[in-house]
Amino acid sequence: MIFRLLPAFLVLPSLVVAQERAPAPAGAALLTRANAPLTRLPAQIPAKGPTALHIQILLDRAHFSPGIIDGAWGNNAARALAFYADPGGNARLLGRTPPGLSTVDKATYDRLVRAAGAKPLLRRYVITKADVAGPFTEIPAKVYDQAKLKCLCYSSAAEAIAERFHTSEALLSQLNPRVQLKTLKAGTALLVPNVLEENVASPMDTVIVSKLIISKSGFWVHAIDAAGSIIAHYPSTLGAGYDPSPTGKLTVTYVARDPAFHYQPKLFADVADSEPEARLPPGPNSPVGRVWMSLSRKHYGIHGTSSPGTIGYAASHGCVRLTNWDVLQLSDFISPGTPVEFH
Repeated sequence: MIFRLLPAFLVLPSLVVAQERAPAPAGAALLTRANAPLTRLPAQIPAKGPTALHIQILLDRAHFSPGIIDGAWGNNAARALAFYADPGGNARLLGRTPPGLSTVDKATYDRLVRAAGAKPLLRRYVITKADVAGPFTEIPAKVYDQAKLKCLCYSSAAEAIAERFHTSEALLSQLNPRVQLKTLKAGTALLVPNVLEENVASPMDTVIVSKLIISKSGFWVHAIDAAGSIIAHYPSTLGAGYDPSPTGKLTVTYVARDPAFHYQPKLFADVADSEPEARLPPGPNSPVGRVWMSLSRKHYGIHGTSSPGTIGYAASHGCVRLTNWDVLQLSDFISPGTPVEFH
C-alpha cells in the first residue's frame, strides 16, 4: 500500500560506522574491489564502498536480504548480518532484533561465502531487445490518474534493470559511468550485482516453510522451517500510528502475482472516507507491487512496493511491505494455510 515517511520519533536510528575517506571507486575499479574476497578478518564494514557492496551481495545470495543493494551499509544490511551471524539466537522466534553489525568475523564470512557460491559478485549483463521494448509508463502522483493507465509498468528500462538485479539506478550509474542509463540500447553491456534472478532454479525451490515471523519493532520478516531455523530474512515496512499492523497469529489465505489494487479510502487514516474508490491496474509500480499475499484478517496482506529504497525506513497503512524481488521469492515457497506470527 502507499507509504508515508515515519514521523521523526519513529525513524530508525542511523547505524554509526566508520566512513571511507576516499571516494567510492567506479566501474572497473569497483568491479575488482567488490569481487575480491576479504582476507583480513574480522573486517570493519565502512558506511559505503566496495566492502559494503561485497557483503550486501553475499547476504542477498544467502537469502538474508539487505533490501536494496546500493553499496551503503545501513540498518537493513546490519540487521541481516546480525541474524546471519547468530542463526541460533532466540530473538529470531520472538520478534526481537539483535544490535546491527558493522563488522564481520571469519566464521560468519566463511559461511556467507559458502552459501553464496563461487560465482563473481558482480558480472556483465548485455541489454536485450526485450529489456528496452517496454511498455514504459511515467507514473502520475495522484491515485485517480494512476487508475486511468493500462499498466503501472516500469517508468524506464533503467528502472526495470535495477529492480531485476536488486539494486538502484544510482549504483548502476556508479558501476557504469560511461553508460547513459536514460537511453539504454540493446547490446549495451552493464556491470550489475550477480544476484539470483526471478525464474532461475535454485536450492530454495525445495524449501518448506513452517511459518512466517514478522517483527513489528524490528521491521523484518523471517521464513522459518520446522526445526525453527531461519530459511530467509527480509527487511520490511509495517504499519504505525493510526494504521498499525495486526498482532497475533494469522494465516496466509491466498497468493496473487501481479494483482490489480482496489483503492479504498476508508482503509487509510490519512484519506477522507468521502473520496471515491478506484481500481488500479497491475504492474511493478502498483502500490502492492508484484505480489499480494492475503492474510486471514480482512484487508491485511504481505506485498511488494513501487519504492524499494523505502523498505525498513517508512511506514505502511498496516500491511507488510517488501521489495518486489523479496516478495516474489517469498511467494515461491508460501502456500495458503502457512501460519504467520506478528510480534
